Amino acid sequence: MLEYIKIILKVAYYVIDVLLVMYILYYVITGLFAFKKNKKYIIRKYKAKYKIAVLIAARNEEKVIPNLLDSLNRQNYPKELYDVFVIPNNCTDNTKNVALEHNAKIIEVKEKVSSKGEVLRFAFDYMNNYYNKYDAYLVFDADNIVHPNFIRRMNDTLCSGYKVAQGFRDSKNPSDSWVSSSYSMFYLVQNFFFNRARMRMGWSSSINGTGFLVSKDVIDEYGFNTVTITEDIEFAAQCALNNQRIAFVEDAITYDEQPVDFISSIKQRFRWSKGTIQCLKIYSPKLLKKFFSTKVPQQFDMSLFFLAPIVQVISTLIVLFILIYNIFDDQVSGFMRFLYNNKIISLMLGYAVTALISLFVVIFEKKKIKDTIKGILTLSIFMLTWVPINIVCLFKKNYNWSPIVHNRVVNIDSIVEVNNEKP
Repeated sequence: MLEYIKIILKVAYYVIDVLLVMYILYYVITGLFAFKKNKKYIIRKYKAKYKIAVLIAARNEEKVIPNLLDSLNRQNYPKELYDVFVIPNNCTDNTKNVALEHNAKIIEVKEKVSSKGEVLRFAFDYMNNYYNKYDAYLVFDADNIVHPNFIRRMNDTLCSGYKVAQGFRDSKNPSDSWVSSSYSMFYLVQNFFFNRARMRMGWSSSINGTGFLVSKDVIDEYGFNTVTITEDIEFAAQCALNNQRIAFVEDAITYDEQPVDFISSIKQRFRWSKGTIQCLKIYSPKLLKKFFSTKVPQQFDMSLFFLAPIVQVISTLIVLFILIYNIFDDQVSGFMRFLYNNKIISLMLGYAVTALISLFVVIFEKKKIKDTIKGILTLSIFMLTWVPINIVCLFKKNYNWSPIVHNRVVNIDSIVEVNNEKP
């Protein structure tokens, strides 16, 4: 009987080992398309045309929201073609009055909301009822600052025929700590090897929480009905189901504040992982079923994306499986066994590859190495700390959304030269 159990376990191990290799190869191969030159998907410049509403959900953001609003007031886009709306919710500070002082309009939330997704759903419904004159919406977080050409480039994206788009998510505090620097590197690598690659493949990029565009037509037809604690990737899944391709606009840049301390990072990443697992349960079966009937690649791509926390946990469990086999003096082979047998070399090689990839992206994006060196050196460690977070998320049923405190005050002039280009 014991021999049969060992055979079954071995078969299961080899199946999982092959699937892990295929999963890794999938992202390696698709990531290489970031280097592909494809003029077909370059977003050209057009005249200012579309009227756009900027929506900002804000909870106790009086310290950081002035710099966001200043950067939005200084956009290289006709003032009559965009308006800024701040949606204060659950505030105990002076966010509303500060927003009014910086020429923003206010949307009063008149129902109980506990997450950004619920706030945005209320805001979209409100806009449809009371401000039904805009062609599209832009969504930002209150701690952001925005490149002066952001709205202008999103207008170009709408003129190019896209109805949903994600801008380039950059960081305004990459050198504050190893944590904020690792976040900065994480987004730079994701921008290049995920969003840029998919844009150049003619596939759909993903939504990264802030700095994204959605046309009024999409909201009118499908709504913004998110139920998980990661409304961004959930909405991306809904776009995939409805065959709405998400453009990646590399020169529409948002500078986002990253957590500085490790505890805040754990709290934020716990929400991301839990939300991804929620999306896996809700959307992956629908996405795969739709893919087999439509053959739309982003439906398959999104279903694999939601598997990331599970894959990371399984990879860890496989290592424990090999350890147990060693105790019983039995042998298995395969990719994971090779890594285990050569663990010191594997760890050193993995660290070196991650650091070199990070360095390449920093140079490609023309960032200062001195501002990102902490992230270059610690990104692999940062990613390893995600393993226990994912393990806990698999077993913890409920999670209440909670905000991250933002205190980093940075103005747009300290990051980019604000010019006076004509719209």
